[in-house]
Amino acid sequence: MSAANTTSPAAIQSPPAAIAPVPSEDIVARKFDTCVADFIVNTGIGFSVGVVSSVLLFRRRGWPVALSTGFGAGVAYQNCNISFNPYALPGTKVLPATSERQV
Repeated sequence: MSAANTTSPAAIQSPPAAIAPVPSEDIVARKFDTCVADFIVNTGIGFSVGVVSSVLLFRRRGWPVALSTGFGAGVAYQNCNISFNPYALPGTKVLPATSERQV
């Protein structure tokens, strides 16, 4: 038999390691980082739309830039609010915990 034809026994796989719980401060830090990045992106997009609309449509006035930048910041704020408080969504109902033992 040549070396190319020999097959090695299948590697023995160890059981998957237990998944370590993520500390709550790491979860909050990730959400906050996402909120900051979302704020920067949405505000920048709003600013860009405001500049373009100001130049093309409103004869270089300042209010379209301020308005659209505020819209971008407001969208980012709302996304962050939903990220930290998912029960703030319209139509979400929080049911009280029921006890399993009935007396």
